[in-house]
Amino acid sequence: MDILAINGSPHMNEGNTAKILNPFLEGLKEAGANVELIYSWKLNIEPCSGDMSCWFVNPGTCAKDDDMKTILPKIKNADVIVWASPVYYSGITGPLKTLMDRQLPAYVMGQPRSKMQKAVLVSTCSAWEISMFDPLLVQMKAIYDNPQDGCEFAGALLRPMAEGMNEMIKAGETALIEGIFKAAKQAGHQLIKDGRISEDMEKAVSRELMPRDAYYRAAQEMIEQMRTSQ
Repeated sequence: MDILAINGSPHMNEGNTAKILNPFLEGLKEAGANVELIYSWKLNIEPCSGDMSCWFVNPGTCAKDDDMKTILPKIKNADVIVWASPVYYSGITGPLKTLMDRQLPAYVMGQPRSKMQKAVLVSTCSAWEISMFDPLLVQMKAIYDNPQDGCEFAGALLRPMAEGMNEMIKAGETALIEGIFKAAKQAGHQLIKDGRISEDMEKAVSRELMPRDAYYRAAQEMIEQMRTSQ
């Protein structure tokens, strides 16, 4: 199985998103998948101009000459695409959305996909509420939850309280965090074995670190410390 993972974090391998994405990819590899990881922030990809020549003039070919020419074949040939992004302002990051918009030539209207393709979302945010990911889930399901069109949304690994996770690691409180990383890795195995990530595995990755009030009190204290240290 060929997996294409696209990390949309500006912090790339050093960000919170990579902390969940990397063990997931490790699990995929251990289960026998071929995994390629790319970073949208390293690519030169212009926004889609919507001229639709990729559908009606030269079907399957984008008129723009940029890095998307090398990415489109990877997208089209992947059995699973893993979209990974932090949540900054109720959505995926700009460069990742630009890349997503530029997929049009890979899926020309009236031309069925050559095989069933699945998608997985991996995302992190600093907020306590799991609902912060709702806009991303709506978008991903709108694109991929469509079996009759040859695509399927296969699950999401969502990690709220990401900064709290980092603070717990710094404080040596690693048992719960290691359990989260282990669950992300197991999700990789599960996707290859079962074809999707179970709700129980999703919940294991999103599990609560602390009560909401305690989390936001600690966050406010950290913000005040950062302000006074400037």
